[in-house]
Amino acid sequence: MPLDLPPVTRNLLIANIAIYLLQQFMGSTLTIYFALWPLGPDRLGDGFTVGFRFWQVVSYAFMHGGWMHLLFNMLALFMFGGTIERTFGERRYAIYYFVCLVVAAIAQLTVMYFVPQGFYPTIGASGAIFGLLLAFGVMYPHEKVMLMLLPIPMPAWLFVIGYAAIELFLGVTGTQAGVAHFAHLGGMVGGYALITYWRGKLPIKPKYRLMR
Repeated sequence: MPLDLPPVTRNLLIANIAIYLLQQFMGSTLTIYFALWPLGPDRLGDGFTVGFRFWQVVSYAFMHGGWMHLLFNMLALFMFGGTIERTFGERRYAIYYFVCLVVAAIAQLTVMYFVPQGFYPTIGASGAIFGLLLAFGVMYPHEKVMLMLLPIPMPAWLFVIGYAAIELFLGVTGTQAGVAHFAHLGGMVGGYALITYWRGKLPIKPKYRLMR
């Protein structure tokens, strides 16, 4: 794995770390305005109101709930982001990353709207990261990857399908509360749809096809 990260991945790493450090200084202020809050009327908090704003579908993905949350997401970005950026090119990679995080936000908002489980915010780059995992599995299906907690090498395509199945099970059963499983799946769905479009396999054709 090359250590000389390409520019978009490098800047995403810097931005996520910088905003996490800013969170430590500003307390809940960033969460109030920039986390992803559920759709619907604002709620009154302790001297402030919170609620959904349109910019939150992007801003939430640059915030994290703790250093472990940040570490795992940035490690995955470091491991997979550079490879996907070199495969897609800088511009297409940036578009891909942001499409994944926006579709992840839409998925999370939809689930919170139709299956309300309390009024709480969503933060983290995981939706975009799961989009990167999906891209790696699609573009490099036979490359070997492994989970840190299960150090058994497996083909990337199997890793991605297995991970998606686990996320779907956890999301449907509510087994792991406090984790936005449907946002993770939304990032994967958004990524798959965009790759399919770039490959010219949808009725609307791209100007430049993804050749790989």
